[in-house]
Amino acid sequence: MLQLNPKLQSLIRALWDRFWSGGISNPLSAIEQITYLLFMKQIDELDLKREKDALFTSETFNSRFKGKFYLPSDTEKKNPIDKATLRWSYFKQMKAELMLPHVQQYVFPYIKELNGDGSTFTRHMTNAVFLIPSGNLLQGAIAIIEDIFVEIDREAREEGQLFQDIQGDVYEMLLNEISTAGKNGQFRTPRHIIKLISELVNPQLGHRICDPACGTAGFLLDAYQYIITQLALRDAATGQTFTPDDDGFVRSSLSGLLTQDNKDILEQSLYGTTSTPPWFA
Repeated sequence: MLQLNPKLQSLIRALWDRFWSGGISNPLSAIEQITYLLFMKQIDELDLKREKDALFTSETFNSRFKGKFYLPSDTEKKNPIDKATLRWSYFKQMKAELMLPHVQQYVFPYIKELNGDGSTFTRHMTNAVFLIPSGNLLQGAIAIIEDIFVEIDREAREEGQLFQDIQGDVYEMLLNEISTAGKNGQFRTPRHIIKLISELVNPQLGHRICDPACGTAGFLLDAYQYIITQLALRDAATGQTFTPDDDGFVRSSLSGLLTQDNKDILEQSLYGTTSTPPWFA
């Protein structure tokens, strides 16, 4: 059973963490997007397996990923898309900045109409939306899902469990994470929200900053990075230029450029505790 496999548990938690830190903080939205990715992986795996089986038995096999696909908006069918580029094993190798638009614009629309117009599957997928906001989040999630399937395959071979049964355990744990996400009031703030709050508060060198329930100190760390970024931007002598990160914010960790006086001030500026005070309970 999955509860006896700490590696699978760790990978699933890492997948959840990836979505939280990547900006999808609603557990229902996260599991919805994870399910879409798992489905993309599964249909590719199943298609490849059936192709191998057909070669072994000399039977005819018609792959879901053979031929051309036309987007619903392409009513005149002028822009054919090679279905081979829509399978997981193809797009997982793409660079992050190319992978996201490819999956959003081509793979997901194809998945939504996989069983053809009028099918029950297609009707249920009518209002489905691909919400993953960045290429880095998508690429990271794909890498973790790849590791999950490797571990599922190992467990099936070495422990004698059916591959499908272990997949069921994986889904069970994903669903369980929804019910425990807010246990004891412990919610992690998504990274982009932390950065936005820093921008709004605009902490400055010399301010005292306290997070009385800091958890893993995400707010304190970003406040620190915000302050040294502002110092670097004001110091034209550094010659540093910064570009916005995946969340659209400018951040730097060039602490080596700080003067000793500024370092001393910063060391006396940040305070936090991991325990929730009584007035927060």
